[in-house]
This record gives sequence, structure tokens and C-alpha cells, in this order.
Amino acid sequence: MSNQDRDAENNPPTDTSGKPVNVVQRDLQDADDDTKAVDEVITPSSTRTKEQDAEALNRKTAEIERKVADGN
Repeated sequence: MSNQDRDAENNPPTDTSGKPVNVVQRDLQDADDDTKAVDEVITPSSTRTKEQDAEALNRKTAEIERKVADGN
């Protein structure tokens, strides 16, 4: 690896005028709908959301088991 490559890795990204660009903030502000769906799929949801989903499934399972036991 050359010195020029190392310098490019250690320097923050810049725009065409040479000013530094905060790419993380820029990406968060970008409201591109094409990538929003992918981000929502990849980004993990909170534990509380998963717990609520599990509770709902448990309620549905219990309801089905009661119906089966009753012969419906």
C-alpha cells in the first residue's frame, strides 16, 4: 500500500469544493424510498417489538388449541 492510499483511508470524505462531508448524517437525511424498504428489513427491530409479536402469536396459538380441544 502506498502512502497516497494510506492518506486517502485516513482523510474524511470531501465534496467537490474540498469541504469535509459527514456521510453518516447525509445518509440519514436522505429520504430515498428505494433503499428505505431494504433498511427496514435489515435494521433489527427492538426487543420489545419482538416480545409483543411473540405474545400475540402465543394468544393465537392458545385460541386455536382451545378450538381444537372443543372440537370446532
